[in-house]
Amino acid sequence: MPSLSSDSIETLKGALRGQVLQPGDAGYDEARRIWNAMIERRPALIVRCQGCADVRRAVAFAREMGLPLAVRGGGHNIAGSALCDDGLVIDLSPMKSVRVEPATRRAYVEPGATLGDFDHEAQAFGLATPLGINSTTGVAGLTLGGGFGWLSRRFGMSVDNLVAADVVTADGNLLHASADENADLFWAIRGGGGNFGVVTMFEFALHPLGPEVYGGLVVLPFEAAKEALVKYREAAAAMPETLTVWSVSRLAPPLPFLPPEVHGKPIIAFAVCYTGALEDGPSAVAPVRGFGQPYGEHLGPMPYAAWQKAFDPLLTPGARNYWKSHNLAALPDGLIDTLTDAIATLPSPQCEIFFGQIGGATQRVAADAMAYPNRDALYVMNVHGRWTEPEDDARCVAWARGFFEASKPYALGSVYVNFLTEDERARVEAAYGPNMERLVAIKTRYDPDNLFRCNQNILPEAPQAAGS
Repeated sequence: MPSLSSDSIETLKGALRGQVLQPGDAGYDEARRIWNAMIERRPALIVRCQGCADVRRAVAFAREMGLPLAVRGGGHNIAGSALCDDGLVIDLSPMKSVRVEPATRRAYVEPGATLGDFDHEAQAFGLATPLGINSTTGVAGLTLGGGFGWLSRRFGMSVDNLVAADVVTADGNLLHASADENADLFWAIRGGGGNFGVVTMFEFALHPLGPEVYGGLVVLPFEAAKEALVKYREAAAAMPETLTVWSVSRLAPPLPFLPPEVHGKPIIAFAVCYTGALEDGPSAVAPVRGFGQPYGEHLGPMPYAAWQKAFDPLLTPGARNYWKSHNLAALPDGLIDTLTDAIATLPSPQCEIFFGQIGGATQRVAADAMAYPNRDALYVMNVHGRWTEPEDDARCVAWARGFFEASKPYALGSVYVNFLTEDERARVEAAYGPNMERLVAIKTRYDPDNLFRCNQNILPEAPQAAGS
């Protein structure tokens, strides 16, 4: 690590509105704690930015001092991209403003805001945009990788709803990126992750929604999973885009509508969100109720913002997490059989495998319209290894990798970049496919020295030797 003089650090502190934390400072250990407890890194400096000026100064300082640079939004990334060892972390969590303009159906969102922050403000006006399924996730990281959730079949990916962004690039400049201004940068940040700069403001298009949706859970014994998934894939082909259904296979958590004797048993749960007219909800979700005889179910009208928080208790920070993911175009019998084998060997009560349904509006955008290319995916599969004790690391990671390999023959070969772990840098090209070449060119233009490399990195072109 380049040596940092106390004078240079004091100069940095004097140039900021925000706080600078160093090892040993009060609050330092809390500030380097992120969602995935497997990630343990010790930055030299954590700059808790209060605004764009702080971000520009922090970027310049890292560049001038030759420091590794990481950017933290919500700190929810599975790979731990929010942290680096011995470098500088730009902590955007104090920048949490969400401003909604109901008349134009636009939201202006700072990069420290979470999905919960966003939904709280947007739903006050009966508006929403597709953003994830967990309210503690950061808007910034989710969006920059593509972003999908309960509304994506109806309204597209998060990046499909991004209208513009303000970006601090590696040279410290602040650029406005949209379809009309710095269009190549705008193309790249819609799925290209944090490779191109620090976004200090997102502008989203909003859609009328809520305040209530019709949704909930239907929980079946896992012995019924094969028949249920066959019915699910048949029903999915005819589902309206206002209906999204995900399957989750795991051990039953202590849900209040399940009998106590079911808790801890293998289950398959179908999570349902219907965003059409509430009076049509019961008929819209009726096919899901026909997937099998349930252990229990909880379906009905509920606030959309509450449904966005429904899975928060299963995704609290502080656990150890390891993911493996595929994009899928179908749920063939062989994949279902492989799932059955994996659930029989769950290494932890918190481990699960989900098939997240997308399609619909996500497929009505060309693969080269922006950096996010995976428009042929109908499901995103994620193997979610989750446990508490470090001594269980090897067993749980091996389980996740085992199902990933067993399910590979049924996958598209592409992957959602936000679900890549820190040991999957080799899959970055699979995340971007035909868009990789253009991404490299844009990276080379805006970040030729790869200052923004603590991420699922897109390498710039190597500089050519003089005279070559």
